[in-house]
Amino acid sequence: MKEELIKKAYEIAKERYAEIGIDTEKVLNMMQDFHLSMHCWQADDVKGFEVQAGDLSGGIQSTGNYPGAARNIDELRADVLKALSLIPGSHRLNLHEIYGDFKGKAVDRDEVTVEHFQSWIDWAKENQLPLDFNSSSFSHPKSGNLTLANPDEGIRQFWVEHTKRCREISNAIGQAQNDPCIMNLWVHDGCKDFSVNHALYRNLLKASLDEILAVEQPMMKTSIEGKVFGIGLESFTVGSHDFYTAYAAKNGTLLTIDTGHYHPTESPADKVSAVLPFVDELMLHVSRPVRWDSDHVTIMDDPTYELFAEIVRANALDRVHYGLDFFDGAINRIAAYVIGSRSAQKCMLRALLEPSATISQYELAGKNHHVLTLLEEQKAMPWNAVYDEFCLRNNVPVGQDFMAEIDAYENTVTLKR
Repeated sequence: MKEELIKKAYEIAKERYAEIGIDTEKVLNMMQDFHLSMHCWQADDVKGFEVQAGDLSGGIQSTGNYPGAARNIDELRADVLKALSLIPGSHRLNLHEIYGDFKGKAVDRDEVTVEHFQSWIDWAKENQLPLDFNSSSFSHPKSGNLTLANPDEGIRQFWVEHTKRCREISNAIGQAQNDPCIMNLWVHDGCKDFSVNHALYRNLLKASLDEILAVEQPMMKTSIEGKVFGIGLESFTVGSHDFYTAYAAKNGTLLTIDTGHYHPTESPADKVSAVLPFVDELMLHVSRPVRWDSDHVTIMDDPTYELFAEIVRANALDRVHYGLDFFDGAINRIAAYVIGSRSAQKCMLRALLEPSATISQYELAGKNHHVLTLLEEQKAMPWNAVYDEFCLRNNVPVGQDFMAEIDAYENTVTLKR
């Protein structure tokens, strides 16, 4: 009975959208090609699997103590697969270097090799789950306040070697999956208080990046990520947005837009059309920055919708890669994955259902009252019926029905950890 109602609602929505020139079947096909890169670090609160792991540092914080966090690689993989079974479409998994399969051995970050990720490559292939990657410069005795921008040549070279090896691992992953692996490079480098060495640190960061990128790795793509400031490093950030935007434009890397890394009055969505004329591709890290970079679970809020709408309006779907980046330890972690992923999908679906060509014509004709009318009317269109149909066609629970499966998994698996 419920499936019949879903299909009836979809047929009505299909007709409604056809009236404004939108083919919902075409949009549903496009949604099948909308692949999220789901982040591994939501499952265990960014702890990773290093034998010598220390406390979180470098501006990284995960709050909450909800029971059931993954404690090892097998539990994390099981949690990821459970979450993916409740999210329509096919997706990717984004790994941080600290999540290597170290098999109980102490492996420092400048010693890591593809060997430590071979089991991930095999597991991902078995589950048809392409991988992305991240270097990890935080939570380490040599992290401090400065890594790739450190005037101490020994420490700087330690992190240069780490990042080189991460690119090698990413390339090997890309070769194995026959699909380029995107490696995100973010370092927390900065100063807590006043500094007179801004130029020194930025020149050192540039030199480090130049050295890291000197070797071509054809089956991976490097993306660099800026930030306004970090917790504990509030006064100065070496890798600011200006620095990385200029570096990406000049050196042909991808640029990462992390929705939590801007001033609260800035719009990450506006960055898309601002940088695409100069940067070939973008990587997104989508989270919900309550007050500041708090990495709350993504929801279907205005900033997230506007981000995806800007991508669609800019005709840039094939130039943007879509990653999630939140870590909430205060709620069920599998639920966090599912809520965040499905919310991001709903934002993209709504963006694809917008009659942007028609709205654009009205704007160019100076009929801005028509523009405002159409934009407002889109909010009340039956997009939710189209998303329900998307879930139904992908054999995943519709609406809030996924919570029953999460509760069952919690009672039989995570609460017993």
